[in-house]
Amino acid sequence: MTKSLGAQISHMLSDRGVEVIFGIPGVHNQELYRGIEEAGLRHVLARHEQGAGFMADGYARASGLPGVSYVITGPGLTNIMTAMGQAYSDSVSMLVLSSCLDENDSRRGQAHQMKDQRAAAETVADWSVECTTPHSTYRMIERAFEEFEIARPRPKHIQITRAALEAQAVEALPPSMPAVRAGCGAPDVAALVSFLGMAKRPLFILGGGAQKVLWRDLLEPLGIATFTSIAGAGTVGLDYPLDFGGNLARAGSAEVIATADLVVAVGTELAEVDLWRRHLGHSATLVRVDLDPEVLADEQNAQIKLCSDAESFARAFWEATKERPAATGWSASEVAQARARWRAEIQAERPGLVDVCDALRGAVPLDTMIYTDMTQLAYVANEVWPMSRPGHWHHPAGFGTLGYALPAAIGGAVARPGRPTLAIAGDYGFHYSMQELGVAVELGLTLPIIVWDNGKLQEIDDSMRREQIAPFAVDVQNPDFCKLADAFGASSAAPRTLEALQQAVQTAFTTRGPTLIYVTPQVVAQR
Repeated sequence: MTKSLGAQISHMLSDRGVEVIFGIPGVHNQELYRGIEEAGLRHVLARHEQGAGFMADGYARASGLPGVSYVITGPGLTNIMTAMGQAYSDSVSMLVLSSCLDENDSRRGQAHQMKDQRAAAETVADWSVECTTPHSTYRMIERAFEEFEIARPRPKHIQITRAALEAQAVEALPPSMPAVRAGCGAPDVAALVSFLGMAKRPLFILGGGAQKVLWRDLLEPLGIATFTSIAGAGTVGLDYPLDFGGNLARAGSAEVIATADLVVAVGTELAEVDLWRRHLGHSATLVRVDLDPEVLADEQNAQIKLCSDAESFARAFWEATKERPAATGWSASEVAQARARWRAEIQAERPGLVDVCDALRGAVPLDTMIYTDMTQLAYVANEVWPMSRPGHWHHPAGFGTLGYALPAAIGGAVARPGRPTLAIAGDYGFHYSMQELGVAVELGLTLPIIVWDNGKLQEIDDSMRREQIAPFAVDVQNPDFCKLADAFGASSAAPRTLEALQQAVQTAFTTRGPTLIYVTPQVVAQR
């Protein structure tokens, strides 16, 4: 049976495991909406395409499935490009399907027209293609799902002409057996194991690409110390005595790394946003394990490079080392002293915020999935909030966009119904996407939303002062956030003490619908 290509696309996505579409319909892409219900897909109507993209991002991180968005030609695509850039930086599987004009170069003045829409999207996507036939559309969707399985996760963009979307098409072929990613075997880790046999102070650095492995079980018997990147939070669980935590950005971490006699970095770029310095600080042999050849060839100059996923590397490494004795060069007291020193530095740099993080951490269930924004409260939490499990702390570190936390948390809550999700935003960043509060209300999501309000762009204010620039354009006039929540139909709370903050968070986790929890520096001052 033939249907319009737009309708057939939804059926093809459903056949490949897609359950939810995030998007906004318009005249140009409405044909994509013809088959959504018939294919058994759920659609979440965002209030802005950027929000739809962040929801798809949050959904992908929480579910392990690609996040999928439908957007219109022109402004719909440009609006979602910020979210695509974030997904690219943070290695998130996202598929953006947009409409496009049938003829662009010879006709000007058309609705939603851009000079080169496809090329614009390619600046923030793994790739961006235009399809004009059912065959090409199906092929590129199939390619996207194959790459989500075997390559580094990143956003893809497929634009389809309006004429193609509206034309009749036969259904896509059913999905074939997915491609199998090349594994890592004993010969591949032989050199690393040889170096490990001579090491007294081996160190692993675990990133977002290392989330699917129980690293503590693997590393603790070998006496291996660890650091984690922001994306790698929770990869060794809580209270591993040799874990230096998410403190790579501390200047003192370079000094610690310099004392290691073997460094192994798994699933991490060791990028500027991980280190906030050019060089990792190592002087010993560096081993890199990553899916991306570009990472393996970076300026950290690894001596051993394994192009592999973390899971197959971990299996090969365990098989080769399970009978080996533990290294003895690290001590739990050394690690504890370093973490205490760095915690004191953070308390001095941003007074009171460590206490707020501790209070919040004490109030949330251990399996809470947390989405944060670019705000000082989150910057502190990145370093002092240990996670009990991987893949539950999400911060937009790479692209560094504002407005991420709320819509991403909505996507995460949609992916994990009945399980706890939390959003943490700053007052200014919340302005970027606060309209998506309406989506959380509409869906009835139990979602505590922390809004940290210090009345200004405090990070920029601090930076200007350090550079001896008179602070300018950093003070903001905020609305009454609790009344704003009430206007949307959400619950709200404005705790004045840390104890009241904990109670508000705990209540929010038992309340149907979202709860905006308005927090100011006063909660620390009045403890």
